[in-house]
Amino acid sequence: MTPFAWFEKLAWTNSVLTFGCALLVCSSAARAGEAAPPIAPGPQARALEGEKPAPPAKGIQDNSFLVEEAYNQEPGVVQHIFTAQRSIDRRPGTDDKSWDLSFTQEWPVVSQDHQLSYTVPYSMLDEGGVSSKGVGDVAINYRWQALYESERQPAFSPRFSLLLPTGDEDRGFGSGRAGYQLNLPLSKVVGERWTFHFNAGTTIRPGMRVRLDDGSHSSRRTLVDFNLGASAIYAVTSRFNLMLEYAGNDEQGFNAQGKTTREYTAVISPGTRFAFSLPKARDAQLVVGVAAPIGLNRKAPDIGAFLYLSFEHSF
Repeated sequence: MTPFAWFEKLAWTNSVLTFGCALLVCSSAARAGEAAPPIAPGPQARALEGEKPAPPAKGIQDNSFLVEEAYNQEPGVVQHIFTAQRSIDRRPGTDDKSWDLSFTQEWPVVSQDHQLSYTVPYSMLDEGGVSSKGVGDVAINYRWQALYESERQPAFSPRFSLLLPTGDEDRGFGSGRAGYQLNLPLSKVVGERWTFHFNAGTTIRPGMRVRLDDGSHSSRRTLVDFNLGASAIYAVTSRFNLMLEYAGNDEQGFNAQGKTTREYTAVISPGTRFAFSLPKARDAQLVVGVAAPIGLNRKAPDIGAFLYLSFEHSF
């Protein structure tokens, strides 16, 4: 079995397992025949609030969609995240459609200070009537909880990622070279119901090149991308949130002549998420969400949909 086929099998297996866990949680909640109690806050929230009940904003804290939050996994709790994004590009001369799927697992390392995770992307493309699908470049992530949130201090959790060249470069699913990514997420609960997240980061891809029209290759160059993000989340209740996210990406690439170019895309995404908890299961939580990303400039897709599913439990 080739590496591409192995990662493709892994992506679909993880997706099936995640949906299976979600179905078990939903069926157990239905059999309980009673409303789920408010979600208990994690150790960080309890330490901040003391004996007071946690505010609604702390019911769901680590389940953002397009913008990364700054809260590491609590000790002994693992999180499985599945996302699916539908994009349709209807710019003049194009009619491209895609489904971009991803599966992420997040694990605490000894304490909440350190977290390891991996992300497996999978894409299904339809470009001008030509369909293709495959696994992209897998990311191995390390995140350090540099600052814990307090009444006056935001949470800050810088992440470093190694991007493995597991995607098929010839089919457009990978870069063909290892890359590196740094992201700086900042999060702060403001008042009883509001939470704000901010992101800034960069992706570095050394030794990149492109095939030219005459069959030769351009010279190798280091490509540098930048990303910015921000979100505002309003907790209607401790289990139901309204979300508004902004994500901007400034990406460097090549044109047909082998010269480097830059392309900026901006998206604003209204959405919502809802959390289920099991009364008899410790630290188990299911979060489902949906959003409608809207392109803000000509380079961004015209129509989008975003689906989110997270399941976390103790181990």
